[in-house]
Amino acid sequence: MTAPYRVVAVSGSLHEPSKTTALIRAIAGAIAERAEVEIEVIELTDIGPSLAGALRRDQLPASVEEKLVAIEASDLLIVGSPVYRASFTGLFKHLFDFVGQYELVGKPVLLAATGGGERHALIIEHQLRPLFAFFQALTLPLGVYASDTDFDGYVIASDVLRARIELAADRALPLVGYAASRPVELLVS
Repeated sequence: MTAPYRVVAVSGSLHEPSKTTALIRAIAGAIAERAEVEIEVIELTDIGPSLAGALRRDQLPASVEEKLVAIEASDLLIVGSPVYRASFTGLFKHLFDFVGQYELVGKPVLLAATGGGERHALIIEHQLRPLFAFFQALTLPLGVYASDTDFDGYVIASDVLRARIELAADRALPLVGYAASRPVELLVS
């Protein structure tokens, strides 16, 4: 038997409760229905205050360093942010500024976002995908976007969104398995 996949889900939301957090938890749950996983959810509402004043990784408290190590050691990274001013949240970007430049090479990343309406859906392609391309991560082809109308409060209420989450999970796992079987040394030279 192989070890369970290490799934880390990062919510870029600055609020609790959060539709973004609900979305990434649902995606992680769909992955867990299909494979043996260990899930860690990282919420900026918890670690954001410790990030805000740091300019270098060595200035971060141990609790945030543990989260960075979890991100870097994951087999699958699920990332989500609400749309703020046509992009991801500033603290979300600040968190990833501390991730080692080559620590995500070849790592599968499932992109997700939430926004007030459908017009914000391109955040996945125009903001999140380029960020993780910088890291040479394997951004999965199918992202998951949800608008306010997909929720009843902070609970997913849309069958269309649920189907998109299921499809993203189905399509993610073969790539996660492939990436987990490849030594990173083959990818970084």
